[in-house]
Amino acid sequence: MEKGKMAHITILAIESSCDETSASVVRDGVVLNNVVATQKVHEEYGGVVPELASRAHQQNIIPVVEQALKEAKVEKKELSAIAFTRGPGLLGALLVGTAYAKSMALALNIPLIEVNHMQAHILAHYIDDPKPPFPFLCLTVSGGHTQLVVVKSHLEMEVVGKTLDDAVGEAFDKSAKLLGLPYPGGPLIDRYAQEGDPHRFEFPLSEMEGYNYSFSGIKTAILYFLQKEKRKDADFVAHNLKDICASIQYTFIKMLMQKLKRASRELKIRHIAIAGGVSANKGLRETLAAEAEKQKWTVYFPDFQYCTDNAGMIAIAAHYKYLAKDFCEQTVAPDPRLAI
Repeated sequence: MEKGKMAHITILAIESSCDETSASVVRDGVVLNNVVATQKVHEEYGGVVPELASRAHQQNIIPVVEQALKEAKVEKKELSAIAFTRGPGLLGALLVGTAYAKSMALALNIPLIEVNHMQAHILAHYIDDPKPPFPFLCLTVSGGHTQLVVVKSHLEMEVVGKTLDDAVGEAFDKSAKLLGLPYPGGPLIDRYAQEGDPHRFEFPLSEMEGYNYSFSGIKTAILYFLQKEKRKDADFVAHNLKDICASIQYTFIKMLMQKLKRASRELKIRHIAIAGGVSANKGLRETLAAEAEKQKWTVYFPDFQYCTDNAGMIAIAAHYKYLAKDFCEQTVAPDPRLAI
């Protein structure tokens, strides 16, 4: 290295929390790529099978990492640290990424950085511009989580509300299953909803104290509604699919927005972001954009590739942890229930 020339901070990040094997390289805070191998094996089972997910990660992780390094034109000896998702997620899936990251960091004798998957979803907003200023309020919505988070800095976050049972992403997928749609059904509900009448069918809203959510009751209401209507018309779903999807989506989004608006008002925060897999939902994005005009919010949407599970978000989170010298030991173990 030339005298006085600063070394680059180059980090390889690995994501393996569920059914996406992903690797990404970040250099000096710039995410260079985001390689993702999607596991198709779960589609025939109507949901993610943990054992099959961990096996697929074992098959995918080496080629995915090699592709990420090759695309970024980065040699292993140039790496400053290895980052990985510690949790939350499926234990078997997390073990694959954790073991690989630990081994690589040990072999290269470089620091190891553990990343919280849910914090990374939020920090995906710092990959591209515009970047939200602190503090901001983030609605994090995915298949496993529904949270309202006050983001005070890159590494300081507070969960002020969460689902007390099912996540909204899970409610979308299970509702889709009741309608006979293939897995993953959430995006299909979103697609059909664009052409349906959201006010055709009415479903009860679940009301929880504070900023918390509950989606188990609405799922049960949808089940009973479909059973009742199909007794009258066996082809009820086929005849009314678009309107049913629109009505279900409208109800879920209304529940999300009620608590978001309340939290924004009471906490006096007008910079609003969304993150997680369900943040790709077109209906949610359109509703949030429309609400922003009424509430005088400034809203931030992540790029679609950073909504679902990906290593790009792990990489940017690791960059800020590296700057804070927040490293972990080789004794670190994955934590399926890791909290923010």
